Amino acid sequence: MRFSARTAWELEETRLARALRARRSADLPLLDLTVSNPTVCGFQYDEAAILAALGDARALQYDPDPRGMQRAREAVCRYYADRRAQVDPGQVFLTTGTSEAYSWLFRLLCDADDEVLIAQPSYPLFDFLAQIEDVRLQPYPLLYDHGWQIDLTGLRERVNERTRAIVVVHPNNPTGHWTQERAELEALCAERGLALIVDEVFLDFSCAKGESPLRGQSSTRVSRSFAAGSHRCLTFVLSGISKIAALPQMKAAWICAFGPEPGLREAVERLEVVADTFLSMNAPVQCALPAWLKSAGGMQEQIRSRTRANLQALDAVLARHSAVTRLEVEAGWYAVLRVPALGRDEDLAVRLVEERGVGVHPGYFFGFSGDGWLVVSLLTPNADFREGVEAICAAVQA
Repeated sequence: MRFSARTAWELEETRLARALRARRSADLPLLDLTVSNPTVCGFQYDEAAILAALGDARALQYDPDPRGMQRAREAVCRYYADRRAQVDPGQVFLTTGTSEAYSWLFRLLCDADDEVLIAQPSYPLFDFLAQIEDVRLQPYPLLYDHGWQIDLTGLRERVNERTRAIVVVHPNNPTGHWTQERAELEALCAERGLALIVDEVFLDFSCAKGESPLRGQSSTRVSRSFAAGSHRCLTFVLSGISKIAALPQMKAAWICAFGPEPGLREAVERLEVVADTFLSMNAPVQCALPAWLKSAGGMQEQIRSRTRANLQALDAVLARHSAVTRLEVEAGWYAVLRVPALGRDEDLAVRLVEERGVGVHPGYFFGFSGDGWLVVSLLTPNADFREGVEAICAAVQA
């Protein structure tokens, strides 16, 4: 049987995956510092309200609008209005997740073997999404010097005649930094006729104490969202309730389209055909979306409290173990650790599982160059997180 070359992935289990599976099969304790699924992290959900929102009788009426139900798109616009960004419902396309949103945009913007630029380090899911769509990813470097920044010279050098878009995750995953180079990115895209794709799923999760997108901010403060302000180039802003409301299982996300005319109008018309071809969003979730977005603040407060407490615990532990340090993190759910590069990161991660019962991400998983990087999730329950970090430091010291 012949299969598509685009699905010719390396499917062999990694050493780290085997070690984790073996430990779980042996029913041995595991402190999982990789967990990114909020539904298994001990947060308190308003189960009755979440499920009640799915019982809207209007879901029985089929409304095949390719952009999604009007009231659901209006709820997305209210979400941005709370963050000082004005979005029209006509600019919004609902999708079943940001993965689908990327897929639609790659189809809109790229022919086979066209290129999309994406930061490195970054989340590895993009590799699969691009390969499925016959798009080539070209990494552009992030530099760290008391904080993360885009290597703008390196980025510009990677633009060529096949480049169609630049992807920015804001704040980035897993580095947790805010993108400060919006003006430079928009200028480059406008100059070279590129689209800017901005993934803002972690927008609401600042690690700065007391900072919230809805409280304690003056009306004159500039919005962090790329949806706000003017747009010099064709810009697509992505987000969804997987992170915003900590509901990854409900599969609701969106694309907001911005930019100068006539390019924006043509992009929206073409994107509507893509959306109409699939009509993927189901009615109960669309009907529930306004309620879920309205009540998302409670979950966000729980998560911000957890991530900030874990950062404090991490710093307290690292203060006693000089061999391990952490990089600055401004937002998101992850922290990056710097450890002595005495071997491959995967070897250290496997030893941590087998000898200490701690699961971590090795740096290469996110595209960190060289060895000496570990990535840990700040969603981990506080006691497990502290115990796991202690074990990491003990293992490095040993």
